[in-house]
Amino acid sequence: MDKIAAKTVVNTIIVVASLMMLSNAGLWGSILAALVLGVIAYVVGDMLILPATSNIVATLADAVLAYVVLWAASAMAGWTMSYMDLLVPVVLLGVAEYIFHIWLMRDGIPGRMSRTDMNGRA
Repeated sequence: MDKIAAKTVVNTIIVVASLMMLSNAGLWGSILAALVLGVIAYVVGDMLILPATSNIVATLADAVLAYVVLWAASAMAGWTMSYMDLLVPVVLLGVAEYIFHIWLMRDGIPGRMSRTDMNGRA
């Protein structure tokens, strides 16, 4: 659970700070966007893509996902973010995700059974 909490805190700080500095996004809208992105990125990037591929592939997938989710949130909420402004949180999140993936690969992914667990061995 500590990994999920750490990811949530770091990603929320990056997203909220970026959105509030680069657009007219409010605090609660930024927090909501960060939490939605965090849940989707954890399930898709960390639980599905990372175990099946590599850190680079999972990080790129997370970056594309972040761009799409933040672009959609910006469009729906009417935030003043250009396509280039969106690159700031995406690049920062990419760096954070790359480091987070190293931690996950070293210690295991919470909520996902290991291969030995699936084969019935200890």
